[in-house]
Amino acid sequence: MTRAELIRQIKLKRSFLCIGLDTDLTKIPQHLLDDEDPIYSFNKAIIEATEDLCVAYKPNIAFYECYGVRGWQSLQKTWQALPKDCLGIADAKRGDIGNTSRMYAQAFFDENVSGLGFDALTIAPYMGHDSVTPFLTTEGKWAVVLALTSNPGSMDFQNFKNAEGVQLFEYVLDKVSNWGSIENTMFVVGATRGDAFIKVREHAPDHFLLVPGVGAQGGSLADVCRYGMNRDCGLLVNSTRAVIYASSGRDFAEKAREEALKLQQEMEAELQKAGII
Repeated sequence: MTRAELIRQIKLKRSFLCIGLDTDLTKIPQHLLDDEDPIYSFNKAIIEATEDLCVAYKPNIAFYECYGVRGWQSLQKTWQALPKDCLGIADAKRGDIGNTSRMYAQAFFDENVSGLGFDALTIAPYMGHDSVTPFLTTEGKWAVVLALTSNPGSMDFQNFKNAEGVQLFEYVLDKVSNWGSIENTMFVVGATRGDAFIKVREHAPDHFLLVPGVGAQGGSLADVCRYGMNRDCGLLVNSTRAVIYASSGRDFAEKAREEALKLQQEMEAELQKAGII
């Protein structure tokens, strides 16, 4: 999915919602556990209930890898079920030296090699340019690079300042922006960081930002939009637990839709306020 098509979908659906598919067998409705592939059954129902309300889905790969071959089969079927008008993001947080990164790119981007063809992959940039640039060479694919995350331990490194007072996350934004472009690079910025989006936008004014932390983690959608939205929206706001685990009963998909609809309606109001739609 190109940047232009992503923007078109945001305007068409009046939404910049990304739904996380962090599917945990201990949390899904009990009646699904009798299915041949409970993870896929759950994901398929969630996707079918919400696909008109969101523009992206983001499976967290750890929730599939932990089950070995069966988990990868669930992931492959989930990827195949993703709507073509939604961005498919593999949340794998890969990042290694060049040859290894090229193999990771094939694993998640090349359907002919691995059976997976996600549109985007989350990347950890700690090892530098040769851990990121291999993901930028596949046409039509996105590298979603960790910049300023919302977990408590993020403060250990990301806010470190050099002698000139530049914080590490700012340095990452500047460096990575020069390796790719607004057409193939996004940044992860946690919603719980609030007005830190002002600083992020100083360094990456036109890039899309993938924003976790709204909902169960306590991030404010209004603050994210106030400080982080740009003229093209420039945001993919992720919600996982508040949507997919809205109910543990047989009505789980219906309740997931209700929660996704609430977010979509809030996002529509923000898009209207910004004059984007």
